[in-house]
Amino acid sequence: MSELLQIAIAFASVAVLLCLMAVVKRLAKTRDISPEVQRKLVHMGTGLYALTLPWLFTDNWPVYMLVGLTLIVMAILRLPAFSKGGIGETLHGVERQSYGDLLLALAVGTVFLLAEGNAILYVLPIATLTLADAAAALTGSRYGRKFFTVEEGQKSIEGSTAFFMITLMISMVCLLLLSDVSRPNVILLAVMVAAFGTLVEADSWRGFDNFFLPTGLMIFLESHMDSPWQSLVLLMGVFLVALVVFLRVAPRLGITGHAARVYTIATFLLITVTAPQNTILPLLAFVIHAFAHRLSPCKAAYPALDIVAAVALASFGWLAIGLITGMNALMYYGLMSAGLCVGLIAVSLGAFSIWVRVGATLVVGVGLFGLYGFLMRYNPASIQWPGDMKFAGAITIGMMVVIGSFRPSLFDTRRAAKLTFLAVIVPGLGYGIKVIGA
Repeated sequence: MSELLQIAIAFASVAVLLCLMAVVKRLAKTRDISPEVQRKLVHMGTGLYALTLPWLFTDNWPVYMLVGLTLIVMAILRLPAFSKGGIGETLHGVERQSYGDLLLALAVGTVFLLAEGNAILYVLPIATLTLADAAAALTGSRYGRKFFTVEEGQKSIEGSTAFFMITLMISMVCLLLLSDVSRPNVILLAVMVAAFGTLVEADSWRGFDNFFLPTGLMIFLESHMDSPWQSLVLLMGVFLVALVVFLRVAPRLGITGHAARVYTIATFLLITVTAPQNTILPLLAFVIHAFAHRLSPCKAAYPALDIVAAVALASFGWLAIGLITGMNALMYYGLMSAGLCVGLIAVSLGAFSIWVRVGATLVVGVGLFGLYGFLMRYNPASIQWPGDMKFAGAITIGMMVVIGSFRPSLFDTRRAAKLTFLAVIVPGLGYGIKVIGA
């Protein structure tokens, strides 16, 4: 297939999406379809179309171009001129705030990249997001009678049950048709995928399930699809124990049960995707954030959830960049995590004098950078390719100490996002310079 034809298909795909939204909007007027159902119809149509992408294009770059075009269009449709009365209303007519439209497009591109041509790693997560998520929402809104509380309100047991059953069936079909997994492992993996996916969907907020659900399932499958059944059973037990521990400890730290479940999911995914030494600093950021919020409360609506979203999105970003360039980014990811921890400590000491904040944060920052260096030594040489990180580390730690200590009020709102962005700047520039110079 020629490059020109693939470009034309990409633009035509965006046109098809807009036509779908226009049709749904027209049906909504004539059939009195609720905003939630409208959104899910567009969601299902987009997801089903996304399933064809590996076979629709002969090259990978048109898929990424299509994702980029879709993100631009989704951002435009968020403008009042389109979201109020226009076709964007099919996505933004619901009362709650959601980034699901943007995150769905981002998830398709991320899973397509990380799957690296392995059909089951792409098809199963996207099919689950498309079909099971829609089934859960529609079942819950129509038949929901028993509810459990999450930060944004309530979700129904009936909806989660529908999600589990649909995901179980999708998983079994995909594992049987698209993999060589043994029959006993098909059952175990399908149950684990359904259970894990149900927990992710039930505990997501602001549409983040559109990203975390497919990417989380893909990482889980990639890591454990070939594991023996004994390891899968042990993994299931470890996850359940971790969930119980988090739920028991959470109240003492002022963390809700919802946030505790999200922490468990994030911890599980971090441990799944990389070696233990590379998980310590990002997990430490979760703990420090909890104490920082108690000492200096953040004005965000869901601070405990925001830190998980920020770290998770940054984690997937570093993973994707490493795959694109072919140069592992774990050293820079670890430095970002250390910088985030330092920033959180600086902000937490806002009630103390400036010199106490600077001195205490600097001492802790030096200690955290030492911990970072110690942990990175346990990685193989292929990960330690950047070499000495002292200069980048000094700038990162110093920047976080100065900005966090001198202007802690900057982080009264959107604390997790702002600090994560600051912590990424120096590692991101350092990584870019190294890649260009390689």
